[in-house]
Order: sequence, then C-alpha cells, then structure tokens
Amino acid sequence: MRALSLAIYILWLVIAVFTLTVVYSAFQLGVSFDEEPRTMASGGTMTLLLPFSVENNGLYDISDLGITSIVQGSNGALVTNSSTLVSLISIGDKVNATHNISISLENMDSNSLSSLLFYDSEFKVDMSLALRYARVIPLKISTNFPMPWSAPIYNLTIGEPSFTDSTIVLPTTFENHSLFNLTGTMRLELVNNMNQQVGFGITDLNAPSQSFYSKNVEVAVSDPMSIKEARLYFDTSIFSYGPVVMPIG
Repeated sequence: MRALSLAIYILWLVIAVFTLTVVYSAFQLGVSFDEEPRTMASGGTMTLLLPFSVENNGLYDISDLGITSIVQGSNGALVTNSSTLVSLISIGDKVNATHNISISLENMDSNSLSSLLFYDSEFKVDMSLALRYARVIPLKISTNFPMPWSAPIYNLTIGEPSFTDSTIVLPTTFENHSLFNLTGTMRLELVNNMNQQVGFGITDLNAPSQSFYSKNVEVAVSDPMSIKEARLYFDTSIFSYGPVVMPIG
C-alpha cells in the first residue's frame, strides 16, 4: 500500500510538473504577423498572402501547427475558408511561413460578385491557431477582426453624352480602389426604348491599382436620339461580369 501510494504521488507530481511546463511553454510561444501582406491575382482568384513566423521558445517540440481563417461577407455568407499547416517546430527553432487567403470571384453568384466589384465593404475574419506540445497536449487560440475590401469598379458613372449624326460619345469613369491592376476589355451595348440594340462598342480597360479611370467611349449608332440605356460588360483576367445597366440622358 505504501509503494502504491508513493507511485500515485509520483505520478501526480509528474503530471503537475508536465502541466506547468506546458503552460510555461505556451507563454513562450512567439507568433508574429509583422511583415507586410501581399496580394496576387490569377485565373479568377485573388489571394491575400500573410507572412508569419513562429518561434518555439518553450520546453517541448511543437507539432501539427495549423492556422485556419474563415472569411464571411457583411451578410454572414461564407466567402472562403483557408488553412496552413506546419508539421514540426523543434525546441529553439523559428519557422517562417505564409498563410494564403484566396477569394475566387469566378465561383460567386451574381449578387455577391456585384457587391464586391462596385462597393467598398468589410469582411469578418475568424482566425484560429492550433498546435500540440510534445505531440500530446493541444492548444488553440482564436481571434476575429474586420478586413476591408476595396472595390475595383467603384462609383461607375456614365456622364452626359454628346451626339453626332451617327455616333455617341460616352464619358465613362470609375475608381479602382482595389489592390490589383484591372486590365481587359469593356463592352458597351446601347439599347432603345424597344429593347433593341442600336449601338455597340468595345474598348481596352487599363486601370492600375488605386487609380481613377476616365475614358470617352465613342460608339457608332443607327439612331442616337432613341437610346434609352447602356449595358456594360467587363471581361478581365480576374473576372467577367455583365450587364451593368445604366440609363442614358
């Protein structure tokens, strides 16, 4: 009985010491997102790259470190879910990695895409970090924060048109608030009161990030005075969208 009691005492002592050292190690964990985030766009997907570093100053190896981010729109709809895994960080080591948050514009429904293209807004980001100390004890830290979204075609406007006998000139402007350059084409269809197409034009689109776009688009028309509205279609390397219906006159 004395031997059993001593064994139980030693076992609880080991558990207590292990628990205390794990707690100590958790407070020595160094996680940093100090580097400047970057963006890139390819194939209809915009990616926010978040460089981070993790320094293991504790007493045990860290395994299965995972960073997960869930991005929701202002209406609570899921925008994207991204994860990054670092398999092992040994005692005293520092690991540099990048967490990527990818937003695919191609897979969005028309209403959600319209909101992102033409209006500045704000996402809600829920981010969590999970890991294991000594391959046994789990630890999880969670936080949430807002992430601003800047529209690439903010405040799209068609100004007062000017006419000749067979053409119409449409002053077209918008602001590219986004972090990526907007290149491609913009197509305009002019429609009369009978919903018939009476004019058609296409122009190159080149709006660098954080710039103001302004262009007088000249379109040949069969009957300039019958025009009711313009229908705009955007075709870029990141997204295709249209029509955007805007009244004329």
